[in-house]
Amino acid sequence: MHIVVCIKQVPDSAQIRVHPVTNTIMRQGVPTIINPYDLFSLEQALRLRDRFNGTVTVLTMGPPMAEDSLRKAITFGADRGVLLTDRFFAGSDTLATSYALSQAILKIGETWGTPALVFTGKQTIDGDTAQVGPGIARRLGLNQLTYVEAIEAVDPEGGSINVARRAEGGLQQLQTKLPALITMLEGTCEIRRGSLPDALRAARAEITVWNAEAAGIVDLMKCGLRGSPTVVKQVFAPKPRELKAEQVPTGDKSYADLSEVVMERILGLQPTLEADLLRMAAAY
Repeated sequence: MHIVVCIKQVPDSAQIRVHPVTNTIMRQGVPTIINPYDLFSLEQALRLRDRFNGTVTVLTMGPPMAEDSLRKAITFGADRGVLLTDRFFAGSDTLATSYALSQAILKIGETWGTPALVFTGKQTIDGDTAQVGPGIARRLGLNQLTYVEAIEAVDPEGGSINVARRAEGGLQQLQTKLPALITMLEGTCEIRRGSLPDALRAARAEITVWNAEAAGIVDLMKCGLRGSPTVVKQVFAPKPRELKAEQVPTGDKSYADLSEVVMERILGLQPTLEADLLRMAAAY
């Protein structure tokens, strides 16, 4: 079973600052990491690889420095890394990104075999759109399973997969045909530690680097800024909340009495909350 995992190198959001005058993100000096949500997809792909004796190809699009993320993924156990990098990709929004990645996945299929599964994280911490995974699935005609909480069964020979998908109000049990694209939720598995042999292999690994031409991308008008209809109008840091936490004196109240006092205070601050809760309860 051949599995492709799409990852992204992102700035560490804990250290990002917004320029007070220009309202732009200050990336200088900010360390980069693998998008945390992508790590859960990578772990699930590696577990399926270990179970069915397949291969895992990790794909990323970005500047040459994104090679570091691919080597990190190989440290976790991935078999190979592919870096899609070209000046034509600069400024890509989710539409252009999904196009470039989908074309690279087709090229990966021609080179190492058509993947039965494509994994992405549910979203990235820098964009938070959750659009690239479904965009890839749409362009490649793959069945998509988003917000997957657990992979319950895979039948490579029969070409089917069963998953539990988190939805509003509970879980959905879904079955679909392979090939498919899966976006994994966070916290769905414990991410393994990289082994010493894999770390040594990652240091020696030859990362496959493709520009637009090598990846088979013909229509450059769909790449980069030219293929990106999204316009970022403004970036700003949220203002600190003026409302501070309120302490409720407990006295000798029982838990039941105290909870009633707290609920009355919450409902007083949120006038529409009670009606919303009653409406949701009636729906179930």
